[in-house]
Amino acid sequence: MDFKDKVVLITGSSSGIGAGTAELLSTFGASLVLVGRNLDNLQKVEEKCIKAAAPGTPKPLTLQADVTLEADVTRIIDETLKKFQKLDVLINNAGIIGVGSIEQTSLEQYDSIMNTNMRSIYHLTMLAVPHLIKTQGCIVNVSSVNGIRAFAGVLAYCVSKAALDQFTRCTALELAAKKVRVNAVNPGVIVTEIHKRGGMDEQAYQAFLEKCKQTHALGRPGKVDEVAQAIAFLANNELSSFITGASLPIDGGRHAMCPR
Repeated sequence: MDFKDKVVLITGSSSGIGAGTAELLSTFGASLVLVGRNLDNLQKVEEKCIKAAAPGTPKPLTLQADVTLEADVTRIIDETLKKFQKLDVLINNAGIIGVGSIEQTSLEQYDSIMNTNMRSIYHLTMLAVPHLIKTQGCIVNVSSVNGIRAFAGVLAYCVSKAALDQFTRCTALELAAKKVRVNAVNPGVIVTEIHKRGGMDEQAYQAFLEKCKQTHALGRPGKVDEVAQAIAFLANNELSSFITGASLPIDGGRHAMCPR
């Protein structure tokens, strides 16, 4: 697993899966671009990456940015090229969750979730593709088991992740002839802060994790490093050179389960 001299841009890298992926890739020598809204958290992740980095790995480029703002997305690409002169891997990880059914989800909430989970990815990918073509690089989108299976009560989130899976497949076909691979990982419940930020209090969250013993075939929620390892695999052009257009469940078998 070698990422020496590879420039890897990770959105949503101030926490959760993005932070874990950044720290892992730093151990493999990646030149990282860390993007997130929370500057304090970004700086903490940057420090961890520097400590974990393989010898000779450049210091990460840390960018406080909101991927839903068009000017920020443009700045992300511009600053990446200014520092590293190229881009090899784009990891579209930034995302939010929100609860609500068709009766409860307002257009405002729908727009917020779709703008973060899909529109921002469309925009950043569009700007990154010319540079990925030059390096014959790759894209890894962080989707969800909610893009593969239907779940009640998180309607806008499910729609956004289903759209992201289709975006993954379509762009994979469009870019295959140009030697750019596009894949997605589809995590189940992973122990991060995303559900609390989506509105769960601590008691509800603990009950939610307990329920994972029944909703995931392996009998537990997943860990950040388990998703990070899969992202690293798909981002490596040697290990996954013949994989494109795939949506890889990292969900303890949840996508395969049916109620009985």
